[in-house]
Amino acid sequence: MQFVRPLDDLFAADEWNRFDERAVVKFKGKTYQLADRIGNHLALVYNKKLMPEPPRTTDELITMGRAATKDLNGDGVTDQWGLVWNFTEPFFFIPWLSGFGGWVLDDQARPTLNTKAAADAFRFVRSLRDEHKMVPPDCDYNTADALFKEGRAAMLINGPWSWSGYGAAGIDYGLARIPQVTSTGLWPAPMVSPLGYSINVHSDGKELAATVELLRYLISDAVQREFVAGTGIIPSSLAVRADSSFITRPHVAESLSQFEVGRAMPTVPELRAVWDAMRASYQSVLGGYLTPEAAAAKMQRDAEQKIQEMNE
Repeated sequence: MQFVRPLDDLFAADEWNRFDERAVVKFKGKTYQLADRIGNHLALVYNKKLMPEPPRTTDELITMGRAATKDLNGDGVTDQWGLVWNFTEPFFFIPWLSGFGGWVLDDQARPTLNTKAAADAFRFVRSLRDEHKMVPPDCDYNTADALFKEGRAAMLINGPWSWSGYGAAGIDYGLARIPQVTSTGLWPAPMVSPLGYSINVHSDGKELAATVELLRYLISDAVQREFVAGTGIIPSSLAVRADSSFITRPHVAESLSQFEVGRAMPTVPELRAVWDAMRASYQSVLGGYLTPEAAAAKMQRDAEQKIQEMNE
């Protein structure tokens, strides 16, 4: 909608080079955002009391998840689950889509959803619930979050916005990569994205100069170090990330390990159409209304139609 201005003429080349390239967000060849943190990625969270070591592969995930799913009082109702996560939402499906070799868009922002990888990923997620019965039948974000905080789930898939809350709830938790897909040998690649700053297109004169100086301050190494100390996020500054005080913080190495196999969220408007197209088909697979193959084909058609409507 042309509300933000390009930043390319406001910063010198040596300033850009201080940052992870994923923190410098471009669209159609121009830079529109400079981030002070990157990541925002899903990872495997595990309760060390229930599962001292995390699974490395999906075969281990199934074996260990089934073993951790228990009826603790013998009343025929599952009290403890092997794995919980918001599996009905497309964003939380992306690691499995990528782990089976798929993705959402190609380099030309065209949907790439009607693939064997998508069908296989659909089938895998459904099997965790229906065949292996290690995932609750109905599990949205709040349900998964509550079960893990109550100590009633051995594993969870969630992002950095949630992790500190599990420690505050008294859970001795660890982080790990989402397990490698055994059949493909690929690591699931959650979407990673920056969080940072843009400048309004109407800023000019003294206001623009002041805004640029503020932005320089907010993305400075000193401010990023202070922010990291309080939050444990992944800083965009390469120097801050190399600092031993950052690397040795709890859970940082594991978060970085997951981040490094992540894949950048596409910064194109077509992604909105993809999310809308994926949701109905994905939930139809989980509801038993569509086969995985039919769902993959439908979400491709729907995405293409929504993109066409968006560009009319």
